[in-house]
Amino acid sequence: MASPVEQFEIKEIVSFGTIGDAPIAFTNSGLYMLVVVGLILGVMSVATRNVALIPNRWQAFGETLYEFVANMLRDAAGKEGMTFFPLVFSLFLFVLVGNLVGMVPGAFTITSHIIVTFALAMVVIGTVVIYGFAKHGTHFLGLFVPSGVPGWLLPFITLIEVISFLSRPISLSLRLFANMLAGHIALKVFAGFIVSLLAAGGAAAVLSPLPLLMTFAMVGFEIFVAALQAYVFAVLTCIYLNDALHPGH
Repeated sequence: MASPVEQFEIKEIVSFGTIGDAPIAFTNSGLYMLVVVGLILGVMSVATRNVALIPNRWQAFGETLYEFVANMLRDAAGKEGMTFFPLVFSLFLFVLVGNLVGMVPGAFTITSHIIVTFALAMVVIGTVVIYGFAKHGTHFLGLFVPSGVPGWLLPFITLIEVISFLSRPISLSLRLFANMLAGHIALKVFAGFIVSLLAAGGAAAVLSPLPLLMTFAMVGFEIFVAALQAYVFAVLTCIYLNDALHPGH
């Protein structure tokens, strides 16, 4: 039986040589990122091609996605939060489609690699820091200084706030990465049980429907997790962006 982690291997498709000891190549990860972006652009292009007062199914689908993300952003950051709508909408769709594409048998799951999820998380935190300082200047540092805290306790609270802020990209990226990695490994293991039991024959083959049923159940659960993790990533993004708009406690 193939290793459950084999599905996460980065494989070169086209090599462009090296820089020092580091290989430069177009990989399966890069290919599936392009596939994800292409699917998003294709669907949204169809949804917005012929905008009408009475929407067709594709337009209704696009408007539903728009309102879903817009309401999420307004609830977390208020009307001013719509400044970041293009960013949140793009991240939500990229994570959602990336997760769902990874559910296709034989496909590569881009969100199962920590480097991808960490890069997305750093985009969010980088936006918070840059916009926060650009709009509020040094007042943005008020994010780390809660009001109403006694003076003797303030250094400890400030240190905790700084550590909490710096841990955000780590927790944001690890949550998405770990869920997708663990789910796909579990699916691979149960699928391997089916093959092993059938190959064993006899009484063991009779038991093969059990892991098959479990695999079907896990596929449904993983699709739910794929959508849920995209939603959680977007919600936390909205909450963090609210700090850039309203840094005061």
